[in-house]
Amino acid sequence: MTTQPKRLIVAITGATGVIYGVRLLQALRAIAGVETHLLVSEAGVLNLHQELDLNRKDVEALADVTYNVRDIGAAIASGSFQSDGMIVAPCSMKTLAAVAHGFSDNLIARAADVTLKERRRLVLMVRETPFNLAHLRNMTAVTEMGGIIFPPLPGFYHRPASIEEMVDHTLGRVLDLFDLQHTLAPRWSGLKTPD
Repeated sequence: MTTQPKRLIVAITGATGVIYGVRLLQALRAIAGVETHLLVSEAGVLNLHQELDLNRKDVEALADVTYNVRDIGAAIASGSFQSDGMIVAPCSMKTLAAVAHGFSDNLIARAADVTLKERRRLVLMVRETPFNLAHLRNMTAVTEMGGIIFPPLPGFYHRPASIEEMVDHTLGRVLDLFDLQHTLAPRWSGLKTPD
């Protein structure tokens, strides 16, 4: 009897911080038994080039299955597609608003809507600062629907020495939400007390 892989949908949108999506795909590739389904918005492609000097094909090579965001008829647009959840890393305010209001105008928003309606885990790594009231209300709406708002805010208690360590620490917390074993960041072992 074969076991079904853990299927995760990953979307990269046009917010700054595409390093989170790329590093997430790299981390998931290193975990046995995980199958990734990738969506990259047009604005996400622009940010891949701007922030990391990567193109769409570079990032698509990290995923098991890729989709065009305009393909509303894709497998992941249906609740009958078995997945373990979805992570939008990073999540733009446009995508957040679309999810909060059920405005499935592209495959990213539709896949997120399906994830919520099927009561699967949806994690939105929202990127904006400062938040305005519309952003906050949209985050509240998604939370009330069962989604998880996870701004990629770095922790410093583990004393990161690089941007990569800060990114990995955040993504380790995201992977914990899906019960995936990883070695991206050290586990908290308690507060050091001064001598």
